[in-house]
Amino acid sequence: MSSFRKRALDEFASHRPERFFVENQPVSEYFGQNVFDVEKMRRYLSAEAFDAVQSAINEGVRIEREIANQIASGMKAWAVERGATHYTHWFHPLTDATAEKHEAFVDPSKNGGVFENFRGDALVQQEPDASSFPNGGLRNTFEARGYTAWDPTSPAFIIDQTLCIPTVFVAYTGESLDQKTPHLKSLQALDKAAVELASLFDPAVKRVNVMLGIEQEYFLVDEALYRARPDLMLCNRTLIGHTAAKDQQLEDHYFGAIPSRVMNYMKDFETEAYKLGVVLKTRHNEVAPNQFEFAPYFNEANLSVDQNLMMMILMRKIAKRHKLKVIFHEKPFAGVNGSGKHCNYSMVTNRGVNLLSPGRTPGTNLQFLSFFVSIIRAVYEHHHLLMASVASLNNSYRLGGGEAPPAVMSVFIGRTLTTILDSIEEFSAHSGKEGEQINKRLNIVGKIPQILPDNTDRNRTSPFAFTGNRFEFRAVGSSVNVASTIFVLNAAVAQQLVRFKKLVQAKIDGGSTQDEALLDTIREFIIESKAIRFEGNGYSKEWQEEAKRRGLRGISDVPQAYKAFLEKDTLKLMRETDVLTEREVEARYEVMNEIYLKKLQIEARVLGDLTVNHIIPTAIKFQNSLIQNVLGIKEIFGPDEYKVMSERQLIAIKKISGYIEQLREDFHSLVEARKEANVIESYSERAQAYSSTVLPFMEKMRVVADKLEMVVDDELWPLPKYRELMFWR
Repeated sequence: MSSFRKRALDEFASHRPERFFVENQPVSEYFGQNVFDVEKMRRYLSAEAFDAVQSAINEGVRIEREIANQIASGMKAWAVERGATHYTHWFHPLTDATAEKHEAFVDPSKNGGVFENFRGDALVQQEPDASSFPNGGLRNTFEARGYTAWDPTSPAFIIDQTLCIPTVFVAYTGESLDQKTPHLKSLQALDKAAVELASLFDPAVKRVNVMLGIEQEYFLVDEALYRARPDLMLCNRTLIGHTAAKDQQLEDHYFGAIPSRVMNYMKDFETEAYKLGVVLKTRHNEVAPNQFEFAPYFNEANLSVDQNLMMMILMRKIAKRHKLKVIFHEKPFAGVNGSGKHCNYSMVTNRGVNLLSPGRTPGTNLQFLSFFVSIIRAVYEHHHLLMASVASLNNSYRLGGGEAPPAVMSVFIGRTLTTILDSIEEFSAHSGKEGEQINKRLNIVGKIPQILPDNTDRNRTSPFAFTGNRFEFRAVGSSVNVASTIFVLNAAVAQQLVRFKKLVQAKIDGGSTQDEALLDTIREFIIESKAIRFEGNGYSKEWQEEAKRRGLRGISDVPQAYKAFLEKDTLKLMRETDVLTEREVEARYEVMNEIYLKKLQIEARVLGDLTVNHIIPTAIKFQNSLIQNVLGIKEIFGPDEYKVMSERQLIAIKKISGYIEQLREDFHSLVEARKEANVIESYSERAQAYSSTVLPFMEKMRVVADKLEMVVDDELWPLPKYRELMFWR
């Protein structure tokens, strides 16, 4: 066995798991101790400062600088008591990661000592520069200022003795350079549109919050085995590797007993998550070997996104204690289930009403149906844009695969609601006696059951499924910042809610009653969006063909899909909702192509290194051993015996020679394709070139390398194999 792989397996075998988690202590006794939540604010802030923060959170009222000083003082006092020595403005650049620059609380005093200090201006705004983050041309090197500004709607928290203050990140011109800014704007747009519609049913509705529950899938790999795989270390996925004889086909890992080493890790992680005020409700084994999932309790969308990113940071840190590596990549292992974030999406009013939960009466059912069909209409109108927003190099390896959503958008609503919507559609507002038609439709509306989960099956092949009182957006990738997609969904829904309300008002102004106007508009939306609804198998070839007939656009090429962001309908959507300017949309388009391109460039270079420096030398070494064996047979045995005994060896030698030459040829073609693509100046055009010319050679090289893995002596193979990576527990 190669020394590289042997060291990794020896280190893995010698590991003894440790226990770090809190035991014999109720979660309620330490829950939220590392987050500056409302309870801490009441304790550490003056009444004036507390009211100012609450007004900023609930009403968007600006915090005056004098009050900011009071808030900063109270926040610092709490953080220092918790052992914090530094603070940072924590923001979300356009990389799907988080960023932080730590500043010490201490300032020098006149007597030569130091004292803890934290002023309001440091809390409210900072200038981290951060000019090296991708910006799509929004910043010039000679105009590199970037500012972070405090987001009071998301509470500060402590990790590793550092007070982390959630912030937005904008350019000197005010244009957004992050994922949080458009997300917050989209939430504001949806809030305004939803309140205007909801007030038709309840005038006391003053605020509508998007609620989000993010289920997070991930893989765990032993750290020693991980370090022995250059592709996992640099790309977070295996670029080569033959599938194991056993993987997930028996489905014995799914929902099985959690392995002890993993359970120790989970308990440790959950303890720290509870300290940060995150309510983790679910943990379980996922479909693939050593794939797992956790699900928190739903929360307001901005806070839910921040908490998900906090958990990703925390999981990586905790994994090191247990000599594990967390892999969030959407498809780290070929042939088995990939990972995603399932985003459970709903809207709740300040009155505590879930607008996607049917009520007991036709009146409340009309409210439900109004919001329900508006969301479906939004998904239909911008289905390609929504799929483009989840498209990435990582996710392209997952979408359309087993246990993953297909690469074309559809909405699943279940048999019960399909029957109801079809029934409403059948009744024309202008056929027969109008009053009779309205009464019939109201009767249908009144038959919607209050509890839908038992009446709505789950369709795992649907990217966007209704699951009783919420929609589940299943296509989002496991490694991304969810805000990068949810802001598109929010904007699309806000646009349709505004349109719905205008249509209803126009009908009322024309003499219809409110119920008549609502029913007629609901029917219009049902008819207009019917093409997006699909109840069958999204993996089937028949659906792919049917989707084309319906005019639904799927994703087959990621850079090509990104062009959806530049289409007129997208620019109109962002302009109408004031979520992004046209320049900001164009910048994001460039950044998405840039990230796709750079990730693929890295993968191509790593694959070339593995091929030339690991796989081919190992294959030649094994081939030489076969040649020596054949020569030995020839020396010992006679011609007749030699011919019989060496025949299979010679076939193997020729086969290996063919694989080696094929790898060398494909590697040369890969290098030439990269050279041709690299001279293209435009990120988008270069990304397209890499997708169409470089990626196919990478796929060919993997096929050949995986064949070699199956014929080369296991003792010689240099990299940990799938059976070792996925069955280490």
